[in-house]
Amino acid sequence: MLENKSNNSGIDGACAPDAPSTSPQGLELVLTYLTSIPAWYLATSVDNQPHVRPFSFAALEDGKLWFCTATTKDVWEELCQNPLLEATAWWPGHGWLILRGRAGLAGQPSTTVREAGWRHLEGLGEHYDGADDPVLAFFSAEEPEAWICNHDAWQPVEL
Repeated sequence: MLENKSNNSGIDGACAPDAPSTSPQGLELVLTYLTSIPAWYLATSVDNQPHVRPFSFAALEDGKLWFCTATTKDVWEELCQNPLLEATAWWPGHGWLILRGRAGLAGQPSTTVREAGWRHLEGLGEHYDGADDPVLAFFSAEEPEAWICNHDAWQPVEL
C-alpha cells in the first residue's frame, strides 16, 4: 500500500523523555512529518565532510519509506559511498522529527511510487523521461530510527 499524504496528527511537540510512542503508526507518523511541510533536510557524510540538502518527496509502501533523487546529483554519489543518512523536519506546532538509517540502494519501489516520485520532481521544475527514466534514483530507509523532539526531550518513535 502506497501512502504519500499530508494531514494533521495532533502531535503537540511535548515530548516525554525516553517515552516510546504509543502510536501504532510509527512509519505513518514519520511520513506525515515529511509530507506536511514544504521541505525537510537530508544529511550525508563522505570523507568526514557532512553535506545537508533539502528534500521534499517521501512515500510509504509495504512498510518502507522511499525517497527520490537522481543519479546525477551529489546526494546519490554520497549515499553510494556511505549509505548512512539522517533527516530532520520541523513541523510548526508539532516539534521536529529526526530520522536516522541506512539508504537501501538496491531495491526498487513499485511503479506507483516511481510515478509519484517522478511527478513530484517534475513539479519542482526538474525534467526526466518519465517514471522509468534510469536517471531517477529511489532509495529506502533501512534500519530506521526516529524521534519526535522539542527543546527539552527526544521521544522515540516505534518503527
